[in-house]
Amino acid sequence: MSAVACLNHEATKSDLHRNVADFQPSVWGDYFLQYTSESMEFDQNMVAQIETLKNDVKNMLVSKTENPLVKIYLIDSICRSGVSYHFEHEIEEILQHIHNNYVENGEITIEDNLGTIATLFRLLRQQGIHVSPNVFNKFKDEQGNFSEKLTSDVDGMLRLYEATHLMIKGEDILEVALAFTTTHLESIAKQLSHPHAIQVKHSLRQTLHKNYPRLEARSYISIYEQDPSHNKNLLNLAKLDFNMLQSLHQKEFGNFCKWWKALDVPGKLPFARHRIVESCFWGLGVYFEPKFSMARKFMTKLVVIITMIDDTYDAYGTIDELELFTKAIERWDVSCMDNLPNYMKFLYRIILDLYEEIEKEMKKEGRIYALKYYVKEFIKYVQAYMTEARWLNNNYKPTLEEYIRVSTESSGYALATTTCYIGMGDIATEEIFKWVSNEPKIINAAIVLCRLMDDIVSNEFEQKREHISSFLECYMKQYNISREAAIQEGRKRISDAWKDMNKECLRPYEVPMPFLTRILNLSRFMDVVYKDKDNFTHPEGEMKKFIKALLVDPVPI
Repeated sequence: MSAVACLNHEATKSDLHRNVADFQPSVWGDYFLQYTSESMEFDQNMVAQIETLKNDVKNMLVSKTENPLVKIYLIDSICRSGVSYHFEHEIEEILQHIHNNYVENGEITIEDNLGTIATLFRLLRQQGIHVSPNVFNKFKDEQGNFSEKLTSDVDGMLRLYEATHLMIKGEDILEVALAFTTTHLESIAKQLSHPHAIQVKHSLRQTLHKNYPRLEARSYISIYEQDPSHNKNLLNLAKLDFNMLQSLHQKEFGNFCKWWKALDVPGKLPFARHRIVESCFWGLGVYFEPKFSMARKFMTKLVVIITMIDDTYDAYGTIDELELFTKAIERWDVSCMDNLPNYMKFLYRIILDLYEEIEKEMKKEGRIYALKYYVKEFIKYVQAYMTEARWLNNNYKPTLEEYIRVSTESSGYALATTTCYIGMGDIATEEIFKWVSNEPKIINAAIVLCRLMDDIVSNEFEQKREHISSFLECYMKQYNISREAAIQEGRKRISDAWKDMNKECLRPYEVPMPFLTRILNLSRFMDVVYKDKDNFTHPEGEMKKFIKALLVDPVPI
């Protein structure tokens, strides 16, 4: 009997009511199988070209100059074109030098145009260096408003707009600057013949700070090439580096698709979303660098698993089956499989396989301590889903407070963060995992962002079938307000979450910046993929376009 027939047989036999969602099939099919490869070696000719260009760009960065401010735009282009990971040490030294010489009492002291000051402000904050936004007061008129004269400086306005997205709570001047620049840039975006119209539209749609890093690189390389003042060596480095990484990522996607096909997930779990390519894209969003290849493997497999778990609890499993599965996860023992229905045995086996894969690697690295934190977060995650399943089964409408408490666990964010640190090597000490498990402010902010962005765009599709109340229903009921007002409240909380994350990424850090960057990247993925709709569940539009840009089409050399 086929797996699908088995499932149908089980359902009929028990006359069970199953709350199945209508998920569309994969939009990629077997496309990425063509890239399957045992070898992760790079083209040595390309590697040699990249090394030469890297040395050229490094020499530009470290060259002696009387005015280090000339390097601000170079650093900005390096960061935006996706190659800053090659020059972290040099960038840190230059920005630290500028901070030591051109910042007094937290305020930038250089006299320059809006574009330079806004770019320097953003770069220093990106680097974790706190500088005051009061420097922008000099661009106000006698009435205390931003000067209308600025509107003729489109590049400066765009750079100020990008800088405002690194604001923290209480920075009213940046709130005003955001409103001012948004209004004027939206007007420019409508003027199709305007030379900056495409760039302005891109920034208004997806601001730099919140963009998926590889998508930003792909987009910026094209913009940079059109700039008459572009540096040829940097442009060539960005193009070659992008294509070299693309070839590595294609192989990884191919190998994941081969793993998925061998498992026969569509046959074993026909009710679930079949999103292996999109799961790979999620892992790639957390880290793209070659050294994190293993980390991407763990992360991608986790995303596949949590998608299956989500659909099992949300769209297929009966309450009795879910109780059994939850107990099996709590016991974390292969012998627990015996009592599970066939489709759950399959899912449980995949969960234990990933655990064993991680265990093998952690033993090799002498970091076996990571496993207990992984299992602890996994159990908490599944228990939260079980609570939500009981609510739905009992037709219980949680209060807003109850919903937030449980849904922050069922978002899987703490589990995802813990998992993404496992593959980061020796720098991920036990202290890092303890820090995650103590619910630090930046992770709580990221959870709020993740949960609310998902709720706002998924709500309509989910409520077409039996589904627990989301943030919107809970908030509407508690405060007796409209759906639109609840969405506005959700968006305000998302904005506040970004401000909290920005603050936690300023020195002194609680943990080293590479760990904070992963949290930012997980949040950036949400901001891009869940902006207007759930593009993970419905990947035929934007998501397909994103993956094509990064994994199908190379950058023209």
